[in-house]
Amino acid sequence: MTVAAEIINIGDDVATALDTIADLLKDAGIDTARLDASLLVGAATGESAAGLIARPERRLSAQESDLLSAMTARRCAREPMAQILGSREFWSLDFDVSADVLTPRPDSETLIEAAGQHAPATGQPFRILDLGTGSGCLLLALLHQYPAASGVGVDISPAAIAMAGRNAERLGLDVRSSFMVGDWTASIAERFDIVVSNPPYIASHEIEGLEPEVARYEPRGALDGGGDGLDAYRTLLPLMSEVLAPDGTALFEMGAGQGEAVSSLAQACGLAVEGLRADLAGIPRVAIIRQR
Repeated sequence: MTVAAEIINIGDDVATALDTIADLLKDAGIDTARLDASLLVGAATGESAAGLIARPERRLSAQESDLLSAMTARRCAREPMAQILGSREFWSLDFDVSADVLTPRPDSETLIEAAGQHAPATGQPFRILDLGTGSGCLLLALLHQYPAASGVGVDISPAAIAMAGRNAERLGLDVRSSFMVGDWTASIAERFDIVVSNPPYIASHEIEGLEPEVARYEPRGALDGGGDGLDAYRTLLPLMSEVLAPDGTALFEMGAGQGEAVSSLAQACGLAVEGLRADLAGIPRVAIIRQR
């Protein structure tokens, strides 16, 4: 029996659906099968996790069953949960996501934490530039954290810019943010106190070896950093002298093992590397850069 056929018979009640879907996802090679099953059933029924536990005998309507079947088929094909559900939490905020943007990841919260140590004093207005903004999660998380700040997000993808704008509006941050389609800093004519970026940093030949959720479904332009993963840094770092305020700080997310190379590229551009910030796994994740 095919997966699609099995999914049609997920059962008539919550408990049966949870067990059936978890088994299907496990067979598809998904390590978080039970958790994902719970999230899918919750999304299809509108029930919280507590509600599912409290009422395992709850019957599924025909509409809920059809929706759940379709969502489960997508997850069995290794489509990311964030894209199926249409949202992802980042820095305690809920962001709309799609296949047009990189899904916000916990690793990137390291950049928000690092920026907090270099932002002007609380209550003091300052400007933030987010290069390769995607969903807008970096810029909008910082604006949420600093009510006196404002900023600009740039991305080469019109679809990403449209989504970032929707996220800003939904989070009530559209008054202090603007988003523009552009090629890095080409359309920027001002200087910023904080520059942040999560550029593509995966070596081209490594992408196909990533988890299917990433290799098949994430936008390749947000992943592919060229032959050695460093192409975006070679482009961006020389531009910092044009967009950083005299006392400004740039924070770049990096891949595992790239700290030394990114630091060397920055220093070759006449920039000072103030330090590298490690993520929760102890991997240097963010390069903190200033003008000399």
